[in-house]
Amino acid sequence: MDIHEYQAKVLLRKAGIPVPPGEVAETPAEAEAIAKKLGGTVVVKAQVHAGGRGKAGGVQLAKTAAEARDHTSKILGMEIKGLVVQSVLVTHAEEIATEAYLGVLVDRKLQAPLFMASPAGGIDIEEVARSTPEKLRKLRVDPRYGLLPHQAYWIADFLYDDPDQIKQGAHIAERLWRVFIDAGASMVEINPLITTPSGEVKAIDAKLSVDDNELFRHLEIADMRDTTAEPPAEMLAREANLSYVKLDGTVGCCVNGAGLAMATMDLVSFYGGEPANFLDIGGSSNPDKVVTALEIITADANVKVILFNIFGGITRCDDVAKGIIEAMQRIDIKVPIVIRLTGTNEDAALEILKEAGCAAYTSMDDVVKKAVDLAGAA
Repeated sequence: MDIHEYQAKVLLRKAGIPVPPGEVAETPAEAEAIAKKLGGTVVVKAQVHAGGRGKAGGVQLAKTAAEARDHTSKILGMEIKGLVVQSVLVTHAEEIATEAYLGVLVDRKLQAPLFMASPAGGIDIEEVARSTPEKLRKLRVDPRYGLLPHQAYWIADFLYDDPDQIKQGAHIAERLWRVFIDAGASMVEINPLITTPSGEVKAIDAKLSVDDNELFRHLEIADMRDTTAEPPAEMLAREANLSYVKLDGTVGCCVNGAGLAMATMDLVSFYGGEPANFLDIGGSSNPDKVVTALEIITADANVKVILFNIFGGITRCDDVAKGIIEAMQRIDIKVPIVIRLTGTNEDAALEILKEAGCAAYTSMDDVVKKAVDLAGAA
C-alpha cells in the first residue's frame, strides 16, 4: 500500500526528521487559507501515487495566497499517469543549496533491508544507478541489530563534507530506519533531502510503501489508504483477495498459483507474446472470483486474448470449468478465451467446456502458443 506524501511526512515528522510545515487541501479556498497561515512563498503539490508530478504541472510555486488558490484550482482534477488529483499539499518553500537522496527498501536478492544514499538527489534514483553508479552508496542492514551509529555516519559522510551536516544526516538516517521498521514498510525514501543556505538538512519530499501483509499490525497506517488514488483494477483485485499486477502486454493471464502464473508469463514471452498481467486466483473455483478476475482483465484495453491456465490439485478441474462457464455467461467478453485445464477431474472439465463450445487444452505449450497467435492476429 502506498500513502500520500503528506501522510509520509507526518510519520517522518513524528520520528524527529526535519520536515517543512504544510497541510493538505481539497479545495482552492482551503489552499489559500493554508498559504496565508504559512506565510511567504509556498509550494502547491499534487497528491497522487505517481511520479512525474512536476513534469505534468502538478507542482507549482506560489508567492501569494491568491496564487496558491489559482494553482490549486488548476491542479485539482488534473490527470497524472491515469490518476485524478483529489488533493494538494501546501507547504513552505525552502531555499535549496544541495539535493541528495536517502532511502531504505527491501532487497529481495539480499533478503535484507538496503539503505541507499546519493548526493545526486531530485532525480530518479534508478537513473542515478544506471548512468552514474559511483554516486550511489548502498548498505545492507542486518535486521537483528538495525542501523548502527557508525553505519549512519558512513552514509551521511558520503552525502556531505561539512561535519555539522554529516551529523544531521546521520541523525536523519537513524530516524528514517526507525520509520521503516515501525511502519512495516517495504520502501521509504526522501528525495530530495536538501541542505539550506544556512546549513540545515531537511526532508522536502517523502514516499512510503507498506507491505499489505503488515497492515494488520499498523491499523493507523491502514486507515491512510486512499482508494481514489489507486487504479480501479488493483482495488478490485485486493477486495477479492486476488494477486494482480498490471503489465504492458496483450495476453491476459488468469492462473491458479503464483508459481504457475510466473511460468505461464515466461512461456508467453518465450513464444513471442507479452503478458498483460500477473493474476493468481488461488485455489478457489468460486464463480464470483472468476468473474472478478475476468472483469479485471477485460478492463485493460490492451488485452487481445484471455489465457486460462489451471492446474487442478486440491481444486477440482470440473468445478473450475463450471466457474469459467458461469463467469462467461455473466460478462460480455469481446476477446477470445483459450483454456488449459489439467489435473483432478480434467476429463469431466473438458467435457463441460466442450458442451459450452469452448476450446480447451491439456498441454501448457499448446494453449500458450494458441493465445500468442490469437493476440498477434488481433
